[in-house]
Amino acid sequence: MLEPRHRIAIYMEANLDSDYGKMGFGVMRFCRNEIVCIVDSTHAGKTVREASPLPYDHPVVAGIDEAAEMGAEVLVLGTAPSGGRIPESWIDPLTRAIRWGMSLVNGLHDPLNERLGHHLKPGQWIWDVRQPGFTPAIASGQAATLSNRRILMVGTDMSIGKMTAGLEIWKWMRDRRPGIRTDFLATGQIGITVTGTGIPLDAFKLDHACGAVETLVMGSAEADVVIVEGQGSLLHPGSSATLSLIRGACPTHLIMCHRAGMSTLRAPSNVKIPPLKAFIELNERVVSACGALAPAVTAGIALNTSELEEAAALEAIGALELETGYPVEDVVRFGAGKLASLLA
Repeated sequence: MLEPRHRIAIYMEANLDSDYGKMGFGVMRFCRNEIVCIVDSTHAGKTVREASPLPYDHPVVAGIDEAAEMGAEVLVLGTAPSGGRIPESWIDPLTRAIRWGMSLVNGLHDPLNERLGHHLKPGQWIWDVRQPGFTPAIASGQAATLSNRRILMVGTDMSIGKMTAGLEIWKWMRDRRPGIRTDFLATGQIGITVTGTGIPLDAFKLDHACGAVETLVMGSAEADVVIVEGQGSLLHPGSSATLSLIRGACPTHLIMCHRAGMSTLRAPSNVKIPPLKAFIELNERVVSACGALAPAVTAGIALNTSELEEAAALEAIGALELETGYPVEDVVRFGAGKLASLLA
């Protein structure tokens, strides 16, 4: 499948400047592979920096042919349309990429091997990331018997920065505390793609979801610190993933992720975000099941300030620390040390 030596292009048609491009954003931020270009005809001729808030100089091209001519060996689908389904309008360009000799990385629910696999030639592959690779046993809470620190990233909404914050903390631990074995456990398609391992949690049947998380965590029993990528939110009416992560990982610590200035969910926007300290307490109560299970403590808050100027971001961080009493940091903007050092 995807190896660090592969040169990649990221397919982000009409979504380089959209929240739906988060797969592509994550790959740009964390993937070790050389990125030869981004495919988005609506921004062709620009760089990523010119077309989006991201600080990268990857060129943006109009189509698959240009990506192939620039030497792309793998095309990563960098956009996640609503519902995780592959639009019919993508089939022609994806088929064209295969005919150019590219392999595909697909993080959407629709498997592409079934649809386009017959076009593959020897040496080519399609990695359908969001397909469960095993059927786990029903969870039994055995992760609570481990002696390591298990940090679960939780949040006030979907797409709030849980994976990004977790990876930034993991990178800090890896680089600054090499004597402490720290594992990052991916539970979604982006994390799996950039780390090469993990489980696609939302692809498992609900009865097996906790067991899938438990299996993943038990596989890192020898790690000193385990950072579990969060999914969804206890606040979101459409999210069931957070409880599966809590029960499967039996976390010892939580890090709450939030976007500065958010007062409601992005969608449905009629759901108001409660006072953050109260929501933190709710997450801790769910972990312990009102004292029936092992407790977790919240180490701090990862605040996404990407929509604020730097002075306003610093002000928001300080204000939230005063409001909640927890350490707060934007780990992307100002570094992960404040939060990561609490876990070392």
